[in-house]
Amino acid sequence: MGKGITSRSEDYSQWYNDLVIKADLAEYAAVRGCMVIKPYGYGIWERMQAILDKRFKETGHTNAYFPLFIPKSFFSKEASHVDGFATECAVVTHYRLKNDGQGNIVVDEDAKLEEELIVRPTSETIIWNTYKGWIESYRDLPILVNQWANVVRWEMRTRLFLRTAEFLWQEGHTAHATKDEAVAEAEQMLDVYADFVENILAVPVVRGRKTENERFAGALDTYCIEALMQDGKALQAGTSHFLGQNFAKAFDVKFTSREGKLEHVWATSWGVSTRLMGALIMAHSDDQGLVLPPRLAPIQVVIVPIFRTEEEKANIDKFVDTLTQELKEKGISFKYDDRDTQRPGFKFAEWELKGVPLRVAVGARDLQNGTVELARRDTQTKETVSQEGLAVVIENLLDIIQENIFQKALDFRNSHITEVSSYEEFKEVLEHKGGFISCHWDGTVETEKRVKEETKATIRCIPLDAKEEDGICIFTGKPSKQRVLFAKAY
Repeated sequence: MGKGITSRSEDYSQWYNDLVIKADLAEYAAVRGCMVIKPYGYGIWERMQAILDKRFKETGHTNAYFPLFIPKSFFSKEASHVDGFATECAVVTHYRLKNDGQGNIVVDEDAKLEEELIVRPTSETIIWNTYKGWIESYRDLPILVNQWANVVRWEMRTRLFLRTAEFLWQEGHTAHATKDEAVAEAEQMLDVYADFVENILAVPVVRGRKTENERFAGALDTYCIEALMQDGKALQAGTSHFLGQNFAKAFDVKFTSREGKLEHVWATSWGVSTRLMGALIMAHSDDQGLVLPPRLAPIQVVIVPIFRTEEEKANIDKFVDTLTQELKEKGISFKYDDRDTQRPGFKFAEWELKGVPLRVAVGARDLQNGTVELARRDTQTKETVSQEGLAVVIENLLDIIQENIFQKALDFRNSHITEVSSYEEFKEVLEHKGGFISCHWDGTVETEKRVKEETKATIRCIPLDAKEEDGICIFTGKPSKQRVLFAKAY
């Protein structure tokens, strides 16, 4: 077990918190409910950003930036949207401080804003107010814009990465001439997210639709990817929303069609956030620390020299210079940890805690034998291999590690999808096994809410690949044509 880390079996929640802190990913800030993302944690987020940003641009999207502050009146224009975020909004009411003459800094009561400003919880309103000035005819469409930003949602119960008052994310906002184009965009971005999470983060996901009760505020349809964590709880890893013409109508965004008719624009929005860091940690890590998939890890290989004399160190340096040049040519990131302030054992434990996929240890005897020791983080196994062709061996082994991490998570997820036919069976599985529970539901918000009230489980999604089948709702006994996935969730 990693030093200072509670075991998962003892207290999963505490294990998660310990790991985030001990692995130098993040810490709580002086501002209640906020976090400081530390350099190593931010390095992982930067990798996510870079890979996703490239994929967004490959699908025709460009980046822009919109204001952090949104006039309160904008929210009142889309009723369901304001209802969805009203309880989470931070509101700016004044614009100046002053000294009260007694050495205290207070809000200047004479500096009250004419209209309160909302600190951005999401940007649909201000973006659609902006799009009104960008769109006149079909020639101006589509608009395919993404924004990398921070948002504020005033959470009362917070956890690092999973739920904080301020967090980082990207939010795509697109405008289209037709409904079909907008739906295709929302579906395309769901696929972009799913491919990224599965092939880069190595986390298997279920693609699905949210129920009416769980949709994004102001959306006609919300698509999602749902992942399963090691404690049997689900985590929403990304969403893509078909907004219809709701925001275009709210902000009077119209265009002249090819046929010369004046029509409202069709819209989508989609986003992922630093919650993905939480998914990454909880899907793969163990009691020794992080387990990072090679395609995401900021450092894929750490090289640790073992020496007693300066001459031995110099000889190892020459070997490492050659090896690292070969790794560079293959695009493999590495760290040569030749610090003389720490022993090799300390370095081994540190990089294990930080989840570096592969460790190379090389000493004077290894140089004589023409070998090195390779240690895999995913399996915690070691092997001695020849120095000849080592870069190729490392390259291939990183691919094997990536696949193994994904397969382990996939096997766990698949073994924790349970079909049930009765409410009693539902509660039994939820209590003793967890995971996704596949069952029939009568399609009503009332039933969905009752089940949540009684069990704390929610409908995570209606799987996109779910087959139509006759059944009865486990709660009401009413007819049902399709199974949904319930789970307790973060």
